[in-house]
Amino acid sequence: MAGQKKDSSEDGGGKGPDLSLWQRLEQPATAPRASLTLERIGTVAVEIADAEGFTAVTMRRLATELGVAPMAAYRHVSGKDDLWALMAERVTTEMRIPEEVTGWREVLRAFGVLTRDMMLRHPWVGQLPTHLFVLTPGRLAIAERQLAALDGLGLDEDAMMVAFRTVSAFAHGAAQSEVALKEWTESAGWSSGDETRLGLAPQMMYLMETGRYPTYQRYGRRATRKDDATWAFETGLDCVLDGIAARFGI
Repeated sequence: MAGQKKDSSEDGGGKGPDLSLWQRLEQPATAPRASLTLERIGTVAVEIADAEGFTAVTMRRLATELGVAPMAAYRHVSGKDDLWALMAERVTTEMRIPEEVTGWREVLRAFGVLTRDMMLRHPWVGQLPTHLFVLTPGRLAIAERQLAALDGLGLDEDAMMVAFRTVSAFAHGAAQSEVALKEWTESAGWSSGDETRLGLAPQMMYLMETGRYPTYQRYGRRATRKDDATWAFETGLDCVLDGIAARFGI
């Protein structure tokens, strides 16, 4: 991507394509029967990351999975920046807000829920160095959909962007935290909330017995939705939307 430094260790000394990544993606293929396309590269990279984690995705591994020489892959992508962008675009295409959803709140809420769903399917997304900022056609289409839903409500362009980015920040942050918690508990050998609480019981009991955290202790004893991650996410998302509505009077 423009303005990003290429990883010379992955470039292998090859010369990257002259046209921008998205220009090449939208142009008709010059060799209709060729099996190596930008779409195929992005799909296979996502498959590797889903199966083995983000760090398993390298240009050399990708070339092996595609059944081509490494230099053949470099004729399509110039290095890791392009590869990350293709991966971001590939998972973004899964986030389709139905056309019948039209109200600003409904559109932004759908985006938040779809973001969480996508990140739970692809836990490595939060590790992409540019996952929140890389420009791809799909990401811009999602932004356009939300900004258009906010248009005509009396907000200026800065306020519209703040509303969109606030929902995006909450959705990505909450989903990434959920993914990290799941990975941590699984690494400890705990497969449920009850097992996690049992494993943490010695530490928790000591801390609660100090008497310093009475409100947290009451939460531990009385809360009934500790393991309902969907409820927690959607309730938090609704709080964000309530705040946007109140702040901007929409």
